[in-house]
Amino acid sequence: QVHFVESGGGLVQPGGSLRLSCAASGIRFSIYDMGWYRQAPGKQRELVATIARGGSTNYADSVKGRFTISRDNVKYTVYLQMNSLKPEDTAVYYCNALFVNTEYWGQGTQVTVTV
Repeated sequence: QVHFVESGGGLVQPGGSLRLSCAASGIRFSIYDMGWYRQAPGKQRELVATIARGGSTNYADSVKGRFTISRDNVKYTVYLQMNSLKPEDTAVYYCNALFVNTEYWGQGTQVTVTV
């Protein structure tokens, strides 16, 4: 059974940092491209960052230089280090796993950036 456990979300002030984690089980983690997406209230889900199984990364322009995605293929975990957070980063953040036509989503973790 495929399962994702996301953690690390919370409430933070502007300029602060958070580190999201997504621990996967039930999949061959190393062959999946992993990613983080987010959805703010009233908006569509959008890509934040992806990391391919080979390690190459891709970021949304809005988070370049502030967020870093990484993966640990031994721990079956993908991370998102978020620095210099802004109020517009407030959203539910979702973990994603993709291999060819097979895709899975985590349940989401709330990130709120406010004074």
